Amino acid sequence: MKEIWLLAETESWEVAKEMLKDAIEIGFDGAVVSEKFLDKAKKLGRIKLLPLEKALMKISSADDQLKAVESGDVVILKFEDWKVIPLENIVAMKKGGKVIAAVDNTDDAKLALTTLEKGADGIAVRGDREELMSYYRLVKEQKESIELLRGKIVEIKPLGVGERVCIDTVTLMTPGEGMLVGNRSAFMFLVASESEESEYVASRPFRVNAGSVNAYLKVGNKTKYLAELKAGDGVEIVRYDGKVRESYVGRVKIERRPLILVKASVNGEVGSIILQNAETIKLIAPDGKHISVSELKEGDEVLIWIGEKARHFGVEVDEFIVER
Repeated sequence: MKEIWLLAETESWEVAKEMLKDAIEIGFDGAVVSEKFLDKAKKLGRIKLLPLEKALMKISSADDQLKAVESGDVVILKFEDWKVIPLENIVAMKKGGKVIAAVDNTDDAKLALTTLEKGADGIAVRGDREELMSYYRLVKEQKESIELLRGKIVEIKPLGVGERVCIDTVTLMTPGEGMLVGNRSAFMFLVASESEESEYVASRPFRVNAGSVNAYLKVGNKTKYLAELKAGDGVEIVRYDGKVRESYVGRVKIERRPLILVKASVNGEVGSIILQNAETIKLIAPDGKHISVSELKEGDEVLIWIGEKARHFGVEVDEFIVER
């Protein structure tokens, strides 16, 4: 997910303090302040802090671009003469760390976040509370989008008992929203949130009963095993039309339950997921409706996400690998 940082370029602690207090209350990811203010800044609240003198890189030449690309840390880039090409070059070539572009207005912010489609990892901004809030909304409330495909169910097989994972988030979800989970890192099913009422239990719109402990969960450009999730971890909430928003884990529940194997095919490619065998566990159809695993049948269509590369410790890698 994109990040938003405060760029407190000021020699006045009183000015920096007010901006920092606003940034922390709004929910900024980090702040860049003068090194001499770091100790004072730490007392205002928990937020990532970087020294202005070391983190800010002014880009005005090809050599500056190269330094930014080679830096493995978070770099705050300030373009002396705002141009798209230098940022495109850095975004395209940088392999490690994060690229945060300093911007002065919302038009530049939108450009920085979308250049080369991927965009910078975030933006750094300054201003009064109202301006900071408008930048925050631009970054955090914009909905990224992914492509979801129609998959046809080809096999349903009840299994024995095993451990499954419920993900309780700090966000309320609506029908048609859920998370991408699967036994393969590049073939995932859109598992529905428990946002629909049931004759057996009340709705729990903050929950996704995601699947067996071995399964992968899509989180941005990475994956995580369901078994390793914990409170505070970031997750993605995905809607049936491909819109994505971020949330965080509030609690994870791993319990022994009867399981069911579901396989689907997309253009001849087959993937699977293991879910709890219960009426309240559902997949999402292309029209956004939920389909319970207790009613699922071969030939039904559900939403699938297909990735391109193999993964090593959750990160995409170019290598030969087969997952079944």
